[in-house]
Amino acid sequence: FAPSLPIKSEFLLRRIFIKEDQVKKKNEIVAKDWLHLQELLFSHYDDQLQRHRSPYVYRGAANKKYDLQTSLMRLNNSPEKMERHLFRSFKKYAPRDSVIENNDWNWLSLAQHHGLPTRLLDWSFSPYVALHFMCEDLHKYDHDGAIWCADFYSATKLLPQKLQERLDRKGYKVFSVDILNKLFPKFEEGLAKLEKHHNQEFLLFFEPPSLDSRIVNQYALFSVLTNPNSSLDHWFEVHPQLYRRIIIPKELKWEIRDKLDQANITERVIYPGLDGLSKWLRRWYTKK
Repeated sequence: FAPSLPIKSEFLLRRIFIKEDQVKKKNEIVAKDWLHLQELLFSHYDDQLQRHRSPYVYRGAANKKYDLQTSLMRLNNSPEKMERHLFRSFKKYAPRDSVIENNDWNWLSLAQHHGLPTRLLDWSFSPYVALHFMCEDLHKYDHDGAIWCADFYSATKLLPQKLQERLDRKGYKVFSVDILNKLFPKFEEGLAKLEKHHNQEFLLFFEPPSLDSRIVNQYALFSVLTNPNSSLDHWFEVHPQLYRRIIIPKELKWEIRDKLDQANITERVIYPGLDGLSKWLRRWYTKK
């Protein structure tokens, strides 16, 4: 057995865990019903623009226990090494005309879009699209779901001044693949150098190119951390002011699903084409 911690160290650790737990609870809000959920998702107002504009992007989780680990982290316990092999092989074997312009960020977006394990996470500017993914799997309706809300606008304010200025000059709130390609032509090396130079980890949000109607209809964007070995959960623990989580009770899922159908947020729209049509019809005619 390992020796016990000194009383002082054990006390400090306990205080850290209690503090983290308090932060998580503070950042979690349980939706009471459909109307309360609308309040939570659409209550943002931009005083400067005097418009109802949200600084958040959204990600749905079928189970509130799901974390924000990337597919790359779930694949292997050495994400950094595995990423290099996966990305190189994907570019090697994919058809040359798969991307409009041959650069790392276009290839990375394409890889994520087609299911290759990457360090990226999918988000949407639309809270309803996030709700769709939260309640897409009927087999998980016995679990409470969650909507992760990330303040992408405030996250950019934590970036180095030069990167912020690049966005400001373009009038952008998030990066485009064109800007990222100019800043970091080799995405792995570039992000690693950025982190090493400033001795801290950064979070970037960027819009992928419109590879197909699916990306457009899902109002999609990606997040990327400068360290492929890190989980966004841990980054949010360091910056708790930049996120919140809306817990969706399992009893509310069917009502949300039915009302999303009325709002035309369905598989037929989320996945344009025959596959999406079939997914929609299969679910529509499934008994409750």
